[in-house]
Amino acid sequence: MPHWTGVFPAVTTQLKKDQSLDLPATARHLEALIASGVTGLIMCGSLGENQSLDPDEKRRVIELAVQTANGRVPVLSGVAEISTAAACRYVRDCEKLGADGFMVMPAMVYKADTREALTWFRTIAAATGLPWMLYNNPVSYPVDITPELFAELADVKNLVALKESSSNTRRITELRNTVGDRYAIFTGVDDLILESAILGIDGWVAGTGIALPAENQYLWELLRAGEWDQARTFFRWFQPLMKLDTHVHFVQYIKLCLQETGLGTEWVRAPRLPLAGDERKQVLKIIRDALAKRPTLAAKKRNGGKKS
Repeated sequence: MPHWTGVFPAVTTQLKKDQSLDLPATARHLEALIASGVTGLIMCGSLGENQSLDPDEKRRVIELAVQTANGRVPVLSGVAEISTAAACRYVRDCEKLGADGFMVMPAMVYKADTREALTWFRTIAAATGLPWMLYNNPVSYPVDITPELFAELADVKNLVALKESSSNTRRITELRNTVGDRYAIFTGVDDLILESAILGIDGWVAGTGIALPAENQYLWELLRAGEWDQARTFFRWFQPLMKLDTHVHFVQYIKLCLQETGLGTEWVRAPRLPLAGDERKQVLKIIRDALAKRPTLAAKKRNGGKKS
């Protein structure tokens, strides 16, 4: 099984104004992300509007990502189904389409208890031979997989990583103390990346940084190199943008940011609606203020950084 490390961005599903899939635009964004030096791609996660896509649309997005990546980086799909049977069908279909792995969320809609949640993850794991990452986000999806529960799941061979999004950075040390290096630990909260890196993580499921992939990769490389003073200064510039990933309208915010940087459009799938009124003005101000102060990076960073 692989040891995943580095930046695995959560990628938006680009849409047209009529809410239909815009696969060419999605492919263009994937090329920009790969060029920046990311080491993986996560399609159809929460930011990819998984739950708002039809089953066939999700499969078309995964097929496109696999074709676009063409083996350069692994392509993972979010798994966010309502039923266990649907989740198992989905992972089997994605495996046939050439996906390299999965990021599995708890069952949507239903709030599982511990026994149900562990059964959900084990059953999906048994449905595929591919590696997968468990997405723990008790803030948004009210099921919490604690360090002790990760210890219980340690016998699941293809569970290779976890995305820690509890917003409690204590969890990183607690996980290391409980399960050691059994899993690759990724942080999933953008504006906690600095603290998380200090505590010791393997990767970052980036959100807002998909709109500024060169800058996002540059920050990651500073963190991996332990260049804390430079990283802290750079993070202070980036932080207002990163907070866009922590709001209930994070999909709309990040898609608007993509539009401002020329890497996408703001169109979302209903029931989400594009931003309007004062909220849109406030978010645009945050984005444009940051872009006006955008640090100058070396040409090699703009054109694609090294992988790490």
